[in-house]
Amino acid sequence: MLSFEDAAIALDEIADALPPEIFDGLNGGYVLTEQRLYDENGLIILGQYHREPHGLGRYITVHYGSMVEVYGYSPQKFRRELKRVLHHELTHHLEDLAGDKSLEIQDEIDKAEMLGL
Repeated sequence: MLSFEDAAIALDEIADALPPEIFDGLNGGYVLTEQRLYDENGLIILGQYHREPHGLGRYITVHYGSMVEVYGYSPQKFRRELKRVLHHELTHHLEDLAGDKSLEIQDEIDKAEMLGL
């Protein structure tokens, strides 16, 4: 398992490997929180893209506690999934800037399938 500090370093390394333009408009950046977070259906939330027009603006949170619960058994798997989660949330950001809701719609479809709806 990666410690919180090691996960924060890994997240920065993952972000640093991306073109800086991807972060344009992400005025709140990204942050690793210690939270273990669930949605209203009890599904674990690994990361979130936030857009607050009156407040912090656009930013990403990655939830270390959630990541540990799901991927804490393997540092390699944890790092791969950390990368996947950041890329997923950045895709939400880029689509939001473009006025596209494709990933949001796909997330809802995936969630419904997980819940058997």
